[in-house]
Amino acid sequence: MHVILVIMDSLRQDHVGAYGNDWIQTPHLDAFAREALVCTRCYPESLPTLPVRRALHTGLRTYPYHGHRDYKGDFSGSPGWGPIPEEQITVAETLREAGYRTAFVTDCYHQFKPSKNFHRGFDEWVWVRGQEADPYRSGPPASREAIQRHMVETPEENPGLATFLRSYLRNNAYRHTEQDYYPARVFTEASRWLWDNQDAHKLFLTADSFDPHEPWDPPAYYRRLYSQDEDAVDVIQSLYGPWQGRLASREVRRIQANYAGEVTMVDRWFGQLIETLRLTGQLDDAVVAVISDHGHNLGYEPGDKGMISKQGHPMTHGVADLVCMVRHPQGQGAGQKYDGLLYNHDLVATLYALAGVTPAQQLDGINFWPNALAGNPTREWVTVGWGPLVTVITDEWWYNANIWGEGELLYRVAEDPNLEYSLAEEQPDVCREMLARAIQDAGGSIPEAFANYHNKPGCTPFEDRSDRAKFWKSQLRDD
Repeated sequence: MHVILVIMDSLRQDHVGAYGNDWIQTPHLDAFAREALVCTRCYPESLPTLPVRRALHTGLRTYPYHGHRDYKGDFSGSPGWGPIPEEQITVAETLREAGYRTAFVTDCYHQFKPSKNFHRGFDEWVWVRGQEADPYRSGPPASREAIQRHMVETPEENPGLATFLRSYLRNNAYRHTEQDYYPARVFTEASRWLWDNQDAHKLFLTADSFDPHEPWDPPAYYRRLYSQDEDAVDVIQSLYGPWQGRLASREVRRIQANYAGEVTMVDRWFGQLIETLRLTGQLDDAVVAVISDHGHNLGYEPGDKGMISKQGHPMTHGVADLVCMVRHPQGQGAGQKYDGLLYNHDLVATLYALAGVTPAQQLDGINFWPNALAGNPTREWVTVGWGPLVTVITDEWWYNANIWGEGELLYRVAEDPNLEYSLAEEQPDVCREMLARAIQDAGGSIPEAFANYHNKPGCTPFEDRSDRAKFWKSQLRDD
């Protein structure tokens, strides 16, 4: 049996038609979902980009980040941001040993920075260059006018953003047609590999698309599907913080339209990959899994908490809820939805089981396939770690704080779907129970190294927003 793993970075679950969205065009993902088991409550065990991928490449947890250190040639993204530890055996290594021909195609450049090793175990790997600040091209220079087109302030007022945009625009100065954009390049390369390797009886392909991660700059015709405003500033980069006081409403809508356009573009080229599998006959003997690593807040209220960012606190559905779908070649689970709690690395254990391969080392993930088909639960809770920030989710509760219990937020999942009205003050015993679960998942006590992470929360600065939650709750009572 072939194993095909597709990863999409920053794809919000609620922006896919198969998960209930009725305005964004995702026809290929929706068609895939009709042939797949759709998991609705899958979560990343650690965030952001690299910790998620460590778990997906190994089936092992990254939290609580044992042995973490910073590496030369890269920024310190968060605890767990680093290479796959040498003692961990990758899925590619295991499947290659089991007779699979393996390939890795991605534009997620973080995996190829100095000291990284995410291509370990693959017979062929393709790095599609140029995303974000990848040191891909040293020229031609981006003009000040081109940079200003994507900024609401001047480059002098925000030199950090200007420098980032200068690098990104320089990397992508060659783009002339949609085929030059990253989703086209990634999925075309993945399709090419499938064509080239039709002689293999067992294939393992990981196609990892960095889009729809920002910068959100699809061809204009994709954006125009969702906004006809041609005069708004073309903001393409996340703020990593609150948007009020920084952007006008029309600029927020431009970001939302750009993001939606990227989702539709990714969907189109994902469809090419599936069509290649179908035309070659490889789909008839392939288990195909699609998963996102996280989502991104885009200023949708009230669920996005006034943020255009991804962050560990306040953790939102927009960031934490993953797209996770598995298509079985014999049609098992086709069209079903599974609402049990899952981790992203449970997918790894499940793919091993479906392929009939015994992993080379004990996994932290659980094969959820039998439970999903029967409609039984797989996990009682999940803990999502982002540096010192933790989110613990059960069928009833959504708890969010740091590992020391600072900034506690507590929501009833079913009654408060947008996580608006924190009950942390009224439910201290529940908070203690939920925090204890996060500490249990860290090994039973808070590791000493966490003291070094207190002020390293990741992309977006940690602010204790529990008072804001109290304010909104008081407003509800006044009403």
